[in-house]
Amino acid sequence: MKITWLGHSAFRLDIAKASILIDPFFSGNPGFGGLDAKEAAAGITHILLTHGHGDHVGDTIALAGETGATVLANADLASWLGSKGVPKIEMGNTGGTIGFGGFTVTFTNALHSSAQITEDGVSHALGNANGLMLHFDDEPTLFHMGDTDIFSDMGLINELHQPEIGLVPIGDRFTMGGAVAALACQRFFSFQTAIPCHYGSFGIIDQTPEKFVAGMDGAKTKVETPKAGVSLSL
Repeated sequence: MKITWLGHSAFRLDIAKASILIDPFFSGNPGFGGLDAKEAAAGITHILLTHGHGDHVGDTIALAGETGATVLANADLASWLGSKGVPKIEMGNTGGTIGFGGFTVTFTNALHSSAQITEDGVSHALGNANGLMLHFDDEPTLFHMGDTDIFSDMGLINELHQPEIGLVPIGDRFTMGGAVAALACQRFFSFQTAIPCHYGSFGIIDQTPEKFVAGMDGAKTKVETPKAGVSLSL
């Protein structure tokens, strides 16, 4: 599996049978910086969304139209995206699992909100925030936590799914901060690799992963902090 962080909470996953974008927030994302959006989305087959906030839905509508990628989102968000002309949609909700041939995605709980005020000034209720658990045929299980605080049922999520790779929000203010995120990883999960996200973009959230890295000191989990646009092979 090749994992590429694209700033904020956006990731690209490349496996043998699919190329996946999660929360593709490119336009207006300070963390995306000078990366090439066309290159970041080249050949994608799927777009997966954790929730309906603009910094996670991002460029989904345009990318889905340009690439023909299938978009997976919670039922309310998926319906709204369909009304915006997204052609290929799969919907689910908390606890549900959707298969795509080569991998499955399960919606987990996340402690966050999901409504969005769009350009027309209207507030749209776009379902609940979720984490996304990805099981692959021939790759390690990966958990994108979405935007969330720590919660004790993370232990049950780990018991059910045993994720090996964690994509962990650490930026504080809108999610758990780095120290609490490290506690979540050490107390509730047995990740082989953890990659922090949701930091280093907007000025009102943490700009570095230092608190998370410090909190993970001595843990068995390997912490990777790649620069945006740099790929890891796991």
